[in-house]
Amino acid sequence: MSVSLQLLNRSPDHADEAVPASAGTGADRTPLVLDLDGTLLRTDLLYESLVAYLRHNPFGFWRVFGWVAKGKANLKRELAKAAPLDLESLPVNEEVAAYAAEAREAGRPVYLATAADGDLAHRIAARFPFLTGIIASDGMTNLKGPHKAEALAVQFPDGFSYAGDCRADLAVWRKSSEILLVGVSPGVEKAARAIGEPVAVFPPSATGFRLYAKALRLHQWAKNLLIFVPLILGGKTFDMGAWSTTGAGFLALGLLASATYLLNDLTDLPDDRRHWSKRERPLAKGSLPIRTALILAPLGLAASFSIGAALGPAAVVMLGVYLALTLAYSLRLKREPIVDGFVLACLFTLRLGFGIVLAQVVTSPWLLTFSMFLFLSLSFAKRHTEVERMVQHGLKKTAGRGYRAGDGPLLLAVGASAGVGSVLVMVLYLIQEAFPAGYYTKPAFLWAFPAVLFLWVGRVWLLCQRGELKDDPVAFALKDRTSIALGGVMVLAFLAAHLGMV
Repeated sequence: MSVSLQLLNRSPDHADEAVPASAGTGADRTPLVLDLDGTLLRTDLLYESLVAYLRHNPFGFWRVFGWVAKGKANLKRELAKAAPLDLESLPVNEEVAAYAAEAREAGRPVYLATAADGDLAHRIAARFPFLTGIIASDGMTNLKGPHKAEALAVQFPDGFSYAGDCRADLAVWRKSSEILLVGVSPGVEKAARAIGEPVAVFPPSATGFRLYAKALRLHQWAKNLLIFVPLILGGKTFDMGAWSTTGAGFLALGLLASATYLLNDLTDLPDDRRHWSKRERPLAKGSLPIRTALILAPLGLAASFSIGAALGPAAVVMLGVYLALTLAYSLRLKREPIVDGFVLACLFTLRLGFGIVLAQVVTSPWLLTFSMFLFLSLSFAKRHTEVERMVQHGLKKTAGRGYRAGDGPLLLAVGASAGVGSVLVMVLYLIQEAFPAGYYTKPAFLWAFPAVLFLWVGRVWLLCQRGELKDDPVAFALKDRTSIALGGVMVLAFLAAHLGMV
């Protein structure tokens, strides 16, 4: 193999000559070798590079197939050259980094042995001053499994300690003097312990339902309840067939939304990692592997459109429009100020349109207009909150968005005006459509709707102006007691109007 060790040109403070004599010899000086993907970093550079490349060259995906045909090492080399990675924001396994830094302080040389491309590995090494040298893939040899084991055995004939994270590292541990396990699965840990007792075990990130629920944003499925609104307002409250069809549509839309959230998070990785709250998202934090998201997103899309196909061509068209608009938002439109809020309002209104198609009720222009005004207001409330938080963190521009520090007053004016406009449209809807429809026994109770809506919109913007609103007004409403109470009043008013309750 042509792979060789390359020493890093460090300052004297980190040179081996500067290590105190008391650091010891023998076992204390055994080289500590770290894997990079999944070990020193909580992510995989191959997938990071692939996503970064496709994020900036969505129509250049065909080139990837040509790179793959020439081997995995070539793929990594080409992606390393073509993908604009934000290396400083990549999530680090702080426990492993601290362990390695302590070993270097104690006098042990610390090396990086990675299957990532050598050029990329050298650029990343700048973040870790404790590293002595690097062994990496070179565009011809993919330094993984047996190849890595062979290279390390040749380079360190007197023995070495190795920290790895996956089944491919078993070949390396068989050649190593000491085993360090980093976030390995139970099966890999069992196999590694059959080779030798580990000197250190670093636990994996928390997994399970909560992790996937957060990544898929299952709590955001509450937004999809909007598709039931046309069914109720269209006079089909007691039509079980309509409920069944709309329920299937709710599932299809939920799966589609979760898939697009994953795609959106993949396109937003560098910005999310530099954001004060979004950096805790599973993909940004490295808790959920990128390769998992790349599997789940297509599966979600396939499941969604399969359900849509069963519901009919109109459902497929609505899901397709939602997907197209969401992708356009993720790839470009979210970076355009004002336009981004308009697109989000359109996505909310599409949910109502989907409900109209599923329930087969008469389209209400008042309802769709009301939706646009209300969700324009909430979208700008979210952006206003982000701008104010940005100012608090001393930033002049939002990462991945088109807003600047001075845009807060404009967003406040536009958002609050849209909220008041939604109240006016609600009043006009009641007068022009709801009351004459004849669906309600005592329609006078419906006057509670604009009153409650005004109180809630006013509360949202009051808290927004005070800086007390969280990033997402919808998520806030699901937890806020006052919002829940106001929603309860609206439900009671609707039942009173529909059933004639006094």
